[in-house]
Amino acid sequence: MSNAPKVVASTEQFEKTIRSSKIVVASFFTESSDPCRSLSPVYDTLSRALSRPSLITFVTIDKEKNESLAKEHGVTEVPTFLLFRDAAVIDRARGPDPQGLQNLMKKLAFEVDSIGEGEQGEKSASTDSWRGAEVVRGYHDITDQVEVRGCELLNSCQDAGPVNVLFDTSKPSALGNGKASTDTKDWVQSGADDQLLLFMPFQSSIKLHTLQLTSLPPKDQDEVSRPEVIQLYINRPRNMDFSEADDTEPTQTITLDAGDWNSEGTINVSLRYVKFQKTNTLVIYVQKGVDGAEAVRLDRVKIIGDEGLKREMGQLQKIGDGQ
Repeated sequence: MSNAPKVVASTEQFEKTIRSSKIVVASFFTESSDPCRSLSPVYDTLSRALSRPSLITFVTIDKEKNESLAKEHGVTEVPTFLLFRDAAVIDRARGPDPQGLQNLMKKLAFEVDSIGEGEQGEKSASTDSWRGAEVVRGYHDITDQVEVRGCELLNSCQDAGPVNVLFDTSKPSALGNGKASTDTKDWVQSGADDQLLLFMPFQSSIKLHTLQLTSLPPKDQDEVSRPEVIQLYINRPRNMDFSEADDTEPTQTITLDAGDWNSEGTINVSLRYVKFQKTNTLVIYVQKGVDGAEAVRLDRVKIIGDEGLKREMGQLQKIGDGQ
C-alpha cells in the first residue's frame, strides 16, 4: 500500500525525502535484530494510519547498508527512531522498549497539532459561510469535524428538519434571504416537550473552546423558545436517553442569559476549556426552554476550537499496551 514505510536505499534519497515532507519519522534497523522484527509491525501500522502526503512520511533505513547515514545522525544501536521536522532532528527513541516509540508518537502528535492550527486558520479565513457571531480570537470554526452521518437527535419534531440541517453553512432561512426549501425546513424543534438530546461524534479528537448556537423561534409563538439550560457530556460512546442524562453528572451545565443572544439569534457559549481538551464525542442536552415553553428550537450549531489528530491515529496512544 502507498502508506507503508518507504525504504531508503541511499543518502540522496533520504535527503530528498526530508526536504519534501514537513515531518519524517525514520526507523534504523538491521534484519538480524529480534527487537527490530518485533517492533516492525507496530511501525508499519503507524505509517499506514498517520502518513499524509507532503506532511508526514515514515521511512525505514537498514543501518548496515547505510552506515554513513547512521553515523551522520548518531545512530549506534537498533532499533533507533528519529523524528524530523523541516529536515532537522527534533526527537529520537532508542532500543527495544515500545515506550520510547510511544513517546515519539506523542511528540509527533504535538507537532502535527501545531502545524494544523496554522492550516485551520487559513482554512477558516477562506471559507465562504454564514457566521452568526464572530469566532473567538485564537480559535477556529471546526464544525466540519462533525461526523454528520453519526449524529442523532432525540425528541425531535417530525415536522421540522433533520439533524444535519444544524451544521448547514448557509444563512438560516428564518433571517430572511437565507436558504429556504419547500421540502426541508432548515431548523430542528423538540416534539413531546421542551427538551432535546443531540449526539455528535467528531472526525478527530478536538479541543473544544466555544459552542455557537443559533435559535430563531417565531416571534409570534410563545410556545416555542430558545434553549435556556443546556448540559454537555463528552466522550460518550453513543447518545444518552433522557433519564440517563438526568442521572449523570455533566461535564458542564450552562444557563443561557436572554441578553446574550445577538441580533442574528446566535449566542457564544464559553466552555471550561480545560475539560474539553480531548473531545471525541459531544452530547448537548437542552434541559429546558425559556419560561416553560412547550418546545425549543435550534437553527444552527457551530463548533469553535482546534482540531487534533484523526481518530484512526489512536494507535499512538496504545503502543506498549499490548496493541
